[in-house]
Amino acid sequence: MAELDMTSPLLSSPSSYQPQTVLTVYDDQDYEPSNLQSSLPTTILHQNHNHGRTHNENGHHSSPNPYEFLRSGGFSVPASTTVDPFRNETPFISGIYEVIKIVLCLPIALARLVLFGASLVVGYMATKVALAGWRDKQNPMPKWRCRLMWVTRVCARFILFSFGYHWIRRKGKPAPREIAPVVVSNHVSYIEPIFYFYELFPTIVASESHDSIPFVGTIIRAMQVIYVNRFSPTSRKNAVNEIKRRASCNVFPRVLLFPEGTTTNGKALISFQLGAFIAGHPIQPIIVRYPHVHFDQSWGFISLPKLMFRMFTQFHNFMEVEYLPLIMPSDHQKQNAVRFAERTGRAMASALNVVQTSHSYGDLMLLMKAAQLQQDKPWSYMVEMARIESLYHISSLEAVDFLDKFLSMNPDPSGCVKPHDFLRVLQLKACTLSEEFLFGSAHVLKLPLFRQACELAFAECDTDGDNFCTKKELADVLRHTFRELDDEVQGLFNLFDTDNDGRISRDDFFYCLRKNPLVIAIFSPRLLRKNLSKAGDKMLDDIV
Repeated sequence: MAELDMTSPLLSSPSSYQPQTVLTVYDDQDYEPSNLQSSLPTTILHQNHNHGRTHNENGHHSSPNPYEFLRSGGFSVPASTTVDPFRNETPFISGIYEVIKIVLCLPIALARLVLFGASLVVGYMATKVALAGWRDKQNPMPKWRCRLMWVTRVCARFILFSFGYHWIRRKGKPAPREIAPVVVSNHVSYIEPIFYFYELFPTIVASESHDSIPFVGTIIRAMQVIYVNRFSPTSRKNAVNEIKRRASCNVFPRVLLFPEGTTTNGKALISFQLGAFIAGHPIQPIIVRYPHVHFDQSWGFISLPKLMFRMFTQFHNFMEVEYLPLIMPSDHQKQNAVRFAERTGRAMASALNVVQTSHSYGDLMLLMKAAQLQQDKPWSYMVEMARIESLYHISSLEAVDFLDKFLSMNPDPSGCVKPHDFLRVLQLKACTLSEEFLFGSAHVLKLPLFRQACELAFAECDTDGDNFCTKKELADVLRHTFRELDDEVQGLFNLFDTDNDGRISRDDFFYCLRKNPLVIAIFSPRLLRKNLSKAGDKMLDDIV
């Protein structure tokens, strides 16, 4: 079986000459219980490529798309780039030269480790003194405290020296803070924040988790860090407001952001978060390069201790920093952060001579989830999440949840799932669906009629109007969908009853369908009797 490459979809589509199994639903005239025997295997449906319909053994026609009742015209998986922006090119020590170099550098590495530790302790103590008794964190740090922080900044330069950055090539100069209150940079390693701390002493935007890192948490607090939780809309909104406040006030340090939101290998520029661009202030982009031959210094999918060890055991590590010309937002770009970000990204990608992709931190989450579940090629599960969020309006957390569900189906090395594994996870039985799981689920979620279909499906199940659905009510609705009704309904009832209280509430029902959007197809025979659009509009009007 062909192996999955970087351009393959999450699930490989079946070849055109192969039988395609579809989720079969029966309407009233096709479903005749007296003519069916439970001992017979499920009817196999073969796609007729001349007419775009499927034919069963009895000659009946059924649609190959079980979501036509939602006005879905099908979907296609977008072609993905072959670029992997997170892969470190030298994760392992290879070659005689590297082995000899590491052996020769081991004594040097010990001395560097001592210098690193001493610099970190001295910088930490100086920072503690500078922060002692300072309570007014909403205003800029007093000048005398900033002067004490010069001790920590010098220690930061010694830390860079200990990592092998004996000299750092610079091109251009940082613009005055009054002209460029916001600076943005690509993010390749943990080295850049150390360099910018020494060079610019800016205010940074960082994840809330950084505050708990020993030593580092104290030092970044002295930079009056703006904390943000990337998964909290409230936290992101507060961070944007704080960026605006500090950028518009010259008494604060300039604001530094890494708009990519995570580290990459420097071979591509991934999608930008918009926090730096919403305020509409002039921005100075900065780009960082790490020229290398034998050792890739990027903090890609590689552990921090291993990366630090490799840095300590190099003769010298190269780093280049280039300050690009200011980018002034036009009048319409002050109102459109997306266009401002795109313009800045193009300037940085051009200066770096790299491509821009639609990957985001969400792709790194997918990569880590696949690696955590010990997949052979975890990088093949990246989908350029920024594009998927734009097309299908699903979050990174939802995508990771879909991936977790997909991987629980035991896909083979080519990314294909066997029908019985697909059905096992969705707690269905012998009728299958051949779709690319992540994109298929996202596509169904995005359909305009999906919410209305969920409302109508629950209304059909809630026959007595008490806002709960019992097992008997569910069975009455699904009797035209399944042949072996008792077994199927029990499994589905367990799937929908998320709180295990013996009944399905409206919240249970919608939570289940949000997590398993493909399951909405089982209600199609009942919903097809209705004019879904008109009935849904009326229900939504009633709800409003």
